[in-house]
Amino acid sequence: MALTTDFAGIDPGSRTAESKDYSGYRIVPARHPGRLAGTIFAAFVIIAVLYSIFTNPRWGWSVFAEWFFAEPVLVGLGRTLLLTVLAAISGSILGTALALARVSKSPLLSGLSWGYIWLLRSIPVIVLLLILNNLGYLYETIKIGIPFTDTVFLDYPTVQLLTPFAAAFLGLTLNQSAFFSEIVRGGILSVDHGQLEAAAALGLPRRRQAFRIVLPQAMRSILPTGFNELIGLAKSTSMVYVLALPELFYTVQVIYRRNLEVIPLLMVATVWYLIIMTVLSIAQRY
Repeated sequence: MALTTDFAGIDPGSRTAESKDYSGYRIVPARHPGRLAGTIFAAFVIIAVLYSIFTNPRWGWSVFAEWFFAEPVLVGLGRTLLLTVLAAISGSILGTALALARVSKSPLLSGLSWGYIWLLRSIPVIVLLLILNNLGYLYETIKIGIPFTDTVFLDYPTVQLLTPFAAAFLGLTLNQSAFFSEIVRGGILSVDHGQLEAAAALGLPRRRQAFRIVLPQAMRSILPTGFNELIGLAKSTSMVYVLALPELFYTVQVIYRRNLEVIPLLMVATVWYLIIMTVLSIAQRY
């Protein structure tokens, strides 16, 4: 039995799409009144801020130009950059070790790592710096030897070993490592557990699993947040002014206490910090 369809009563021309002439239509662009109002408001704010900044003589742009490339400011800037780089490297290495200890199957090692992270994340940076700077009050000397014996390999005065720069570097490193460790731990936990099972099935040792399988895949989630911590670290270096360490912010403070040009000198520090953060943000983007 064959299936047939009767098209006898249907006009063949009605089955095709009719071609229409659109030449008589007028194209009307879409209107966005909210976007237009926001653009006008943003332009007004930008113009008002720029007008206020560049027409108010109390900003002291001539003083700003005089001190922006001054030698003391550049020396302080170099010390700020050096602290940022050293603390970032040491903090990331220590933070990675803490994260691996945190996910360890050893309860004692994991608990020790958790306690360190909890303590260092709870203490403000400025308080930590002051404690380290006054560590000589608690321990007159720093001894290295065999624990619980009289064997000592090194015995050095604490106040001579922990200089302001060393205290600043150590404090920033300890604080950075505590926060960075949680970033690394989150990246490790983001890796599919099947990757570890596959590595274990291949007979790879735990160390090789961590450094060749887990951490490379975890970098995708570690790097964006890690760069945010690096940007925060660069700004946290201004805290070391409490140690009378002549980094950028402390140097600017010393200068404006002498010439009383507070705002222009603060703008010098602000613009240099803006340049540092911009460079780091560009690096983070790529």
